[in-house]
Amino acid sequence: MATGVRRIGIVGYGAVGQYLTRTVLENPRCKGLLELAFVYARDSSATSALPSDLQLEQLADFASKRADLIVEVAHPDISKKWGTTFLHQADYMPASTTAFADVELETLLITEAQAKTGFGLYIPRGALWAAEDIQRMANDDSLKALTVTMKKAPHHLKLCGSLQHDLEAYVASGASGETVLYDGPVRQLCPLAPNNVNTIAAAALAAHTLGLDRVIGRLVVDASLQKHIVEVDAVGPAKPGGEAFCVTSTRSNPAEIGAVTGDATYASFLNSLLAAGGHGDGVHFC
Repeated sequence: MATGVRRIGIVGYGAVGQYLTRTVLENPRCKGLLELAFVYARDSSATSALPSDLQLEQLADFASKRADLIVEVAHPDISKKWGTTFLHQADYMPASTTAFADVELETLLITEAQAKTGFGLYIPRGALWAAEDIQRMANDDSLKALTVTMKKAPHHLKLCGSLQHDLEAYVASGASGETVLYDGPVRQLCPLAPNNVNTIAAAALAAHTLGLDRVIGRLVVDASLQKHIVEVDAVGPAKPGGEAFCVTSTRSNPAEIGAVTGDATYASFLNSLLAAGGHGDGVHFC
């Protein structure tokens, strides 16, 4: 965990942004460790109840608030428009990791994070289990394959393009069992489900020797579910003629009806916030 009081800038004031704002201001775990530098919402009226010195009306003015860590909990477009600019001034933690599906942006952000500025890129684990273990296997070049499956009820999904069409067909059919909406490379999945598969994108970033093109993402819809399920299947090396090393984990996370974020993931974001910042250049998981 980084030491000293760190000033936190929050970009986005939806459910997660409101939770983080309230937590930094009120949670005893944050006392003496974090203080709020600013909160930005696209609709400035959303933050009108906050003290005026914490409201940031124009994102272009973020540097005036002297944040040590800027946290994005809004939309992947924030990283596209502001990510490298943020990294010139502060550590940056983008929750919308589906932004990295854009190859050019992925390269720009990682290159900027590795520059000798003293500021790093922090990838929150969200609903991902064992992010550091995946990263260690990648570092050791022992990660041979990785598949991450997310299972959700239809009302938890906000999809685009062909996946939205498939979801509508599933709902119209009255089905209640599992249907696979997508099974393939993570890079192609992210633009179709930018709000729902940040966990899968984070896993692909941790598995950096495979990346978003070789890590497999699976999105499954199941109308009977009242929770979010994330299954991670990691495959390691095999001895000649023997079976491969493998690890499988299943995370079951209750969620409110219609919620994109599962209940336990809010606490995960808090832990990421407490761990992020102050580790220098590079890409860090938290």
